[in-house]
Amino acid sequence: MQEAFYRDPYQTRLETRVRRHDEHGVVLEETLCYPLGGGQPGDCATLSTADGVVLSILDTRRDKATRDIVHQVAADAPRLPEGTPVTLELDWARRHRHMRVHTCLHLLSVVIKAGVTGGNLTAESGRLDFDLPEGMVLDRDEIERELNRLIAEDRAVKVVMTSGEALKAQPELIKTMSVTPPLELPEIRLIEVDGVDLQPCGGTHVARTGEIGTVVVKKIESKGARNKRVVVALAE
Repeated sequence: MQEAFYRDPYQTRLETRVRRHDEHGVVLEETLCYPLGGGQPGDCATLSTADGVVLSILDTRRDKATRDIVHQVAADAPRLPEGTPVTLELDWARRHRHMRVHTCLHLLSVVIKAGVTGGNLTAESGRLDFDLPEGMVLDRDEIERELNRLIAEDRAVKVVMTSGEALKAQPELIKTMSVTPPLELPEIRLIEVDGVDLQPCGGTHVARTGEIGTVVVKKIESKGARNKRVVVALAE
């Protein structure tokens, strides 16, 4: 399957065809919809045919066995035959907020220099869990100030490809302690925030940090002796 969301995360409309539609959902020849993964939710969208059939895509998941991207629809939705031409319209407002929050979490991992033990995001907020070194104390106001400084600098964000072998030689780029990238792969996707960050990531991101907008640190929680959860949200 062609994954158009990697080629251009800003594309919102796509003409494609149905590969199959069964009880699990719809698989398309190409898709704009990002599947749940890496803490980022699966996309929602609308699928329509030339003769007026409209299906709401409620979630997007990747099948673990086949690696197909499955667009989940209501169980009673009409089945679309293989080869049916369809138009896919992304719920862009929701996706764009995911992109903004996800890129903000990368900046959060720059501001807080500690190993990341977990993370998640929604269209409103995101969180990272940090394994703090002995004696490190987190200051909510300072974190918020530094995040907004990096955002206001409007730094470029881009995709850089590397190999598993090359990444093995740069283990400092892997910030997540709980999940290791598939180092056996010949190509691994990195996200670079110009001048401040480079790390493996399969999610979708904004093109410049300024697009994130102002953020607030909602709370800092203890999740263990050294584990601290930092929750950030889009200010609006």
